[in-house]
Amino acid sequence: MSSGTIDIDEFENADDDEFEERNDTERIVSFLDENDDHAWKAATIADRLGLDTDAVSAILSRLKERDLVRHKRPYWAITDDEERLRAAYRLHRHHEAADDRYGEERLEELRTDDMDEMR
Repeated sequence: MSSGTIDIDEFENADDDEFEERNDTERIVSFLDENDDHAWKAATIADRLGLDTDAVSAILSRLKERDLVRHKRPYWAITDDEERLRAAYRLHRHHEAADDRYGEERLEELRTDDMDEMR
């Protein structure tokens, strides 16, 4: 997509919201989830997604702290705990909805126990 064009078959088969802008963390998690039959080096993930390798490494480290990815040097893979991944996704969507509704500056006031448990 970085070229400003995609194959028409990809376009036709995509969900309505598939091409909305995702942040780098979402892109990395989605990439690993969609390619869960492999483990990847951070540099390869960065190359595939057009991101900086150091930024990918930092994001992967944060995801590992939350047990959302597995790491065996130098490879990374999505967690095999599907429920944890679903819970993190639900929490992420809740966070986005709260941010949209209340704004980032009030988000700390809305912190829930679930948010603390996911950290």
